[in-house]
Amino acid sequence: MDKILNIISICSIPAMITIIIFHGYIKGVNLYDAFVEGASEGFKTSVKIMPYLVAIFIAIGIFKESGALEIFSNILLLPGRIIGIPKEIIPLVILKPISGSGSLAMVKDIVNTYGADSFIGRVASTMMGSSETIFYTMALYFGAIGIKNSRHTLICGLMAHLAGVVSAVMICKIIF
Repeated sequence: MDKILNIISICSIPAMITIIIFHGYIKGVNLYDAFVEGASEGFKTSVKIMPYLVAIFIAIGIFKESGALEIFSNILLLPGRIIGIPKEIIPLVILKPISGSGSLAMVKDIVNTYGADSFIGRVASTMMGSSETIFYTMALYFGAIGIKNSRHTLICGLMAHLAGVVSAVMICKIIF
């Protein structure tokens, strides 16, 4: 069974590319021109969102280096204890909506320190898969299409993050 899944995995992307090329050929699309046009639009979009990416990376650096992460971690210790979040996970809860790479590095440290099979390691890993980098995603997508007023997006995103965190803790308590 693993061999079959491995073959499917290896063949899936070349098969998709072949299907796309074949479909474009049947429809009479000039594939090279369409590819170049798409690449050009992608490059323009990359240049357009660059200031938003630089701004969010600078904000993440300031947040971490200023000690704000530690201050917020201390503030959230009591609510985290009430919910059942291990204190070692609190900085991850704060950093995950801000930085995917920063939170991934934090999970790596947690797993190296406490072990992958520890409750803390399992909660951290489950939390990584059940929440989103809200601020980065908003900066990227809203910047790409020029939205200046995020309205309720941030509040809904943070509520979804909280639900993911609580769910990760509860599911790990039930399963492990």
